[in-house]
Amino acid sequence: MNVRRHSPVVAVLRLCLYALLAGLLLLAAVRSGDTGHPTAVVLSVLVTGAVLVAGAVSPAVHRSRRAAVLWVAALSAGWLALVTLSPDGLWVAFPLYFLQLHLLPVRWSLPAVALTAGAAVASFVAHGAPLTPGAFIGPLLGAGVAVATVLGYEALYRESERRRELIEELIATRAELAEAERAAGTLAERERLAREIHDTLAQGLSSIQLLMRAAQRLLPADSPAAPHLEQARATAQDNLAEARRFVRALTPPDLEHGSLAAALERLCRSAAVDAPKVRFSVSGPPAGLPTPYEVALLRIAQSALGNTLRHAHADRVEITLSFMDTSVALDVVDDGAGFAPGGVQPDEGRPDGDGKDGGFGLPAMRSRARSLGGTFTVESAPGQGTAVAVTLPLPGTGEPPGPASTTTSTGVSMTISTARTDGAGTEQPAPTAGSRA
Repeated sequence: MNVRRHSPVVAVLRLCLYALLAGLLLLAAVRSGDTGHPTAVVLSVLVTGAVLVAGAVSPAVHRSRRAAVLWVAALSAGWLALVTLSPDGLWVAFPLYFLQLHLLPVRWSLPAVALTAGAAVASFVAHGAPLTPGAFIGPLLGAGVAVATVLGYEALYRESERRRELIEELIATRAELAEAERAAGTLAERERLAREIHDTLAQGLSSIQLLMRAAQRLLPADSPAAPHLEQARATAQDNLAEARRFVRALTPPDLEHGSLAAALERLCRSAAVDAPKVRFSVSGPPAGLPTPYEVALLRIAQSALGNTLRHAHADRVEITLSFMDTSVALDVVDDGAGFAPGGVQPDEGRPDGDGKDGGFGLPAMRSRARSLGGTFTVESAPGQGTAVAVTLPLPGTGEPPGPASTTTSTGVSMTISTARTDGAGTEQPAPTAGSRA
């Protein structure tokens, strides 16, 4: 188990281990006179100590697995020679356990510790010590304590690393979430400004221009006020063009480089990468739509498709954009799990879109449609898929949105028509054909 990458605490413990090993070697050298080979014992201690110092000061031992293995092998060989000559060399086995566990991988360190413990027991017996349980328990117990200590530290370190990585991921996720929220807020503000400019400033300038033209027609051609009216009308026209440029500049990025149909087609292509089959089609001759209409239809399509992909488990999704004489309609139909629309609370959205996913739940989609004078309907039943339809009246027609017909993926045909009001003025959904709710 290689702990070279560990914290500075490990480096301090390693130095303490080196110091302990050096002290035990010095003890064996001091007591060499009690053995029959004092010169050999001192020479063995010097050689083993030189190997210890060389490895302790060499950076390669703590960077290279091969260098660490060679150093531990040389140190173990020096210890075997010492323990053969002196029984006092037995105590060096304990710090040697930790070095083997510290620098060798698990598949090598555990066998090395077992062999070292066996050599210590054999040395104890070979030097004529009495055969007592302590002669066997001592080296084996020391080996067990070393293994448990190092393995326990490794487990704690791995757990600490996992928590550190989780904390880093959490910090990164929070940063990404904050960035996404800022981006969503920016887009929402851009849409609001575009809608406000279009619905107030642009419409007011357009009305001023029309009134100026009407006044010009009523005045004689030689009227002193005619040049001033013409100048005022031209100024209103220029400012109207500038307001429209502002609206285009505030258009969402999905609509910047093409029409609504192109944006919906890109949406379907991106969703089909890791999702079931998503198909987009256009019905009728495409017509230019005001920016608020395009934004509303695109956002409703994104929200409905997002709900389908997250929760419906559908095999097929169809998005249809229909251009009619007096209205434009968008239908999103899937063959997924479906739900019971009657069981959805007004502030919840659908079960697969809780109304808190950035404001694009059912209430938000319905609000977008109604803000433009359109209708929003949902047809679904458990196990029979879901159909979401929105119909907006084309500007300038002066007529309510007409019916938009589509077919669900289960083969049930339905008609989405305008809302009607009952006698109390409460809005009621119009009757539909083949309703599955």
